[in-house]
Amino acid sequence: MSGIHRKEEMGYWVERLGVSLAPADSALEKLDLNELKIIDLLPEMLVMIRSVVAKETFCFRRKPIKIIENGISISFQNIINSPSTINSATKKMIPQAGPHVRIIPLHVESEVSFPKDINIQQVTIIVSLDYLKSFIGKDHVTFDYLFDNEKTLWIEEFMSPEIAEVTNDISIAQFPDTLSDAYYRLKSLELLFYLFKNLSLRTHVTHQHISKYELESVYRVRDRIATSINKPFHQEELIKISGMNVIKLRKLFTQVFGKGMYPYYQHILMQEAARLLRDEYLSVSETGYQLGFSNLSYFGRLFERHFGSTPKKWAQQNRNT
Repeated sequence: MSGIHRKEEMGYWVERLGVSLAPADSALEKLDLNELKIIDLLPEMLVMIRSVVAKETFCFRRKPIKIIENGISISFQNIINSPSTINSATKKMIPQAGPHVRIIPLHVESEVSFPKDINIQQVTIIVSLDYLKSFIGKDHVTFDYLFDNEKTLWIEEFMSPEIAEVTNDISIAQFPDTLSDAYYRLKSLELLFYLFKNLSLRTHVTHQHISKYELESVYRVRDRIATSINKPFHQEELIKISGMNVIKLRKLFTQVFGKGMYPYYQHILMQEAARLLRDEYLSVSETGYQLGFSNLSYFGRLFERHFGSTPKKWAQQNRNT
């Protein structure tokens, strides 16, 4: 499918979903749609696979999605194992944003951001809550916070290896017309299974309505933590950034990200350690010291706690040779 046809199809689905791009009506013209595949499994769900690069940084307010009356959007963003995208003008590799899963209700507006020259890849599942509840079965009571339309929830989860593998399978599948809907439905349900398996392990917190201001504050704190790999953060600084008291900040941060602030920091630190070992081919000691660990035994134990194997063994199994 050509770039023009991809934009035409995207425009068609924007209208069908009931989403207005106004006031950014030229939004599609600012995007290079490298890939677009939409699988119509309505009325239960819709699956959208896309890879986009913005020609300039911009954002817009996404209106509520109306095609499913009572549902959520689950976006698996930036598939880990996908092929690198090359800028046709500069011939250089286009940076890719970090992988994560984001869950938002369809009935609320959200701000969509596209940073310039960053490859954003998504497998998005728009799913009916009734269908989702039926799929989960009796265990849906564990996730009642997702089925409460009285609360505006915004949940972000890390991309686990199982989720990354299935997301990658979906994104690269070249399936013939025969049984293609069955294939994508099966893979989508597999993704949902692994996602809810992860959600069941999140730190328990009583979920509450979160305002736009509170959400922005929590993300400012998250962004500060994410840039703290080589510059440790202090709790007092995070409280100041958020404009909240420490109890409220801890509660809302855990609600959105499923971990407290320090466990979240440790997680991204170990993700960076994995990247250095796999992509930069650093040794275990070089990786530990670069990330500020003076005690390599502690670094090894922390890494094993997150990945289930020692840094040396993990690197041997995951490096591209």
